[in-house]
Amino acid sequence: MPKTQLQRMMFALMTVIITVHAYVFYSLYVVNGAALMSVSGQPGVIKAINSMGGVYMVGRSLPIWAVVLIEFLLAYSLEILVGSPLSFRLASKVFDPQETHPVLFETAIICATVGIMCPAMSFLAAFLYYPYYEGFNILTLLANWIRLVCYNFPFAFFSQLFFIQPLVRTLFRFAAGRIHTAEKAGNI
Repeated sequence: MPKTQLQRMMFALMTVIITVHAYVFYSLYVVNGAALMSVSGQPGVIKAINSMGGVYMVGRSLPIWAVVLIEFLLAYSLEILVGSPLSFRLASKVFDPQETHPVLFETAIICATVGIMCPAMSFLAAFLYYPYYEGFNILTLLANWIRLVCYNFPFAFFSQLFFIQPLVRTLFRFAAGRIHTAEKAGNI
């Protein structure tokens, strides 16, 4: 759908903004919510996080906004530099973009992107959320990475395929149509 480099960067920006918020919510509430409430004795996840001084990341407690910002910067960089270009190439090896129905080709790109980004971001998260207070062990890091991939991959696949990418494509079409209309009218 995006044709120019600027359009690709804007599409990736829209995708990552939605995705990072979805993953932070998923990670804190769905995967770790009960444990956070149990450890802190608080009745809600936000109260538990606030009572613990934030979210444990890179060896310290950070506010949620800092966690979202760090994950956003990492995810956007990885998406622009690796995920987007490589997923298009992988999808193009299986399907000819000129002869394949656009929905099928876009689905192949989404699947390839999830296959690249989920293990890569899970590996970064294994470093970011590693329990450094216990000392560092490479086997613990690898076990945490595999655990994160197992938690994240089903969520990544289904949320990207059925929610995030359809939403981003709709928003992108709307925004691109508005810009195109403004250009025709001479307002830009």
